[in-house]
Amino acid sequence: MITLIYIWRIEKKNIAGAILRMATQRRPLRNNPAISFFKLLGTGTGESFTPRDADPLTWALLVTLEENQVAQFDQDKVVQSWRSIATNELRLTASPISAHGLWSKKQPFEIKKEGERANDGSWDGKIVAITRARISWLKNMAFWRAVPPVIESLRQSDGLELAIGIGEAPVGLQGTLSIWRDSQSLRTFAYKGDEHKAVIERTHSENWYSEELFARFALLELRGDLPFHE
Repeated sequence: MITLIYIWRIEKKNIAGAILRMATQRRPLRNNPAISFFKLLGTGTGESFTPRDADPLTWALLVTLEENQVAQFDQDKVVQSWRSIATNELRLTASPISAHGLWSKKQPFEIKKEGERANDGSWDGKIVAITRARISWLKNMAFWRAVPPVIESLRQSDGLELAIGIGEAPVGLQGTLSIWRDSQSLRTFAYKGDEHKAVIERTHSENWYSEELFARFALLELRGDLPFHE
């Protein structure tokens, strides 16, 4: 399976159109037999994961589907609809390397087997990472207070090429999409950064999340360019 991530930049005059698409396009995506999993996503700066981070000019779509369906889906009515209001489009084509946890009670990313193109031991190119969590309502304040030092550490990490916040809702369903130069850069941040390690320990000891997922992907293709969060 392949994961496609589209990120679109729009003008202010098209914000209402973007919100309408978020509300109405779940059904056609759900009814598309080529798609095994999808999420329409808002984005933000990811600096605090509070509503003030939200960027109403940048929106995203994540889908998983068979590799032979990619070209056809790229011309799908949903994609074309976003293109009609977008000023810029970025498309990431990625193959899952590892995934831990669940997203909406599913494990949406099928991992390549040993010997295939993007298995964990063979990929030495760029990495896409997605972290996503359903935050327990009573834990939101503690989570928000803990985020800024981790984000500051992330932004300063060697090998980080892009990081944005992603979310299914303004509060409680949030995550990060990041692109890294290689696997080693990501591992250094994830396992050697004091701020990140401290937050990981607290998530387990204080039960911040009712659901969480961390996934890594081999970035097979990056198409387009996008000015994020100007």
